[in-house]
Amino acid sequence: MEKRWKVGIIGCGGIAQIHRDALLACPDAEISAVCDVVRERAESMAAAIADADSENGPVEVFEDWHDLVSHPGLDAVHLCTPHFLHAEMAIGAMQAGLHVLTEKPMAIALADAEAMNRVAGETGKRLGVCFQNRYNNTSTRMRAVLASGRAGKVRGGRAIVTWNRGADYYGSGPWRGTWKEEGGGVMINQAIHTLDLLQWMLGGNPVSLKGSMDTRLLSGIIEVEDVAEALIRFENGVNGLFYATNSYCTDAPVQLEIVCEHSVMRLDDVLTIRYDDGETETVAENDVATGEKAYWGCGHKILVADWYRCMKTGEAFPIDGHAAITALGLVLGLYESGRTGKLVTLQGV
Repeated sequence: MEKRWKVGIIGCGGIAQIHRDALLACPDAEISAVCDVVRERAESMAAAIADADSENGPVEVFEDWHDLVSHPGLDAVHLCTPHFLHAEMAIGAMQAGLHVLTEKPMAIALADAEAMNRVAGETGKRLGVCFQNRYNNTSTRMRAVLASGRAGKVRGGRAIVTWNRGADYYGSGPWRGTWKEEGGGVMINQAIHTLDLLQWMLGGNPVSLKGSMDTRLLSGIIEVEDVAEALIRFENGVNGLFYATNSYCTDAPVQLEIVCEHSVMRLDDVLTIRYDDGETETVAENDVATGEKAYWGCGHKILVADWYRCMKTGEAFPIDGHAAITALGLVLGLYESGRTGKLVTLQGV
């Protein structure tokens, strides 16, 4: 029988349910431990795993993540904890001999993200980050068209995120809406996925940006921004425009447009590619998420399966810490520009 990776989940809140389901659907992994500071949440997670898959095996329950990463027999952990804990936990887990797949953002400070990458190199352990929207059918098609050369040279792009997060959302955890523990607002939590897609499509290293941010709807409720925008300049001379807010009335579909020499690609509910020879291509998602957490999409299941496939084959995982640090650097650069009103030069992202 081929090896099944023994996995621990640290943090048993909302996003952990998505990781649990993705792991239960992955033939190469088995959930062996769960951890949460609220023991009842961890116990509930363990019970749900047992109910969903009788062949999964016993699941150990922990309240302290240090105890989980020291648990014998584990191969990897998934970090589903508040943002400010990612770096410390990832470094501790890798130093304990475990591979790490963390939710975004990988950290809330560049120095911490760089330390995570350094420790991954020192320990030889894998570090992956959940930018699951890269695995969307529409995203992979856009990248394929760009790589084929048919679209021609990229001329520019823009992205728009208009979602809704109200006072109840920010009241769901004391870390939310704070600079110290969430690390920011709409940009670092919600819009970072789309920012990652924009920079991934435009190609080349981002070299500078100028942006602004404000707290318009939730002033007095949160410390952080609920609206932000930026112009990003890339090494290849391309400009990217970005706008995000979580003050809209609903979670509207993300809008992403990439303009090339011979085509224009527009993503909304579906991806439409219009070529200059008159051909039009339409691409829809294979699987559309529904329900309260639909904005997470369906990419986690594909990403998690690919993470363990790469572990099995020895291939490099495409969204490692070095790939993921670019989006974090852009978010933090926007925050710096928003505070100072100045153009920010981006280095090492």
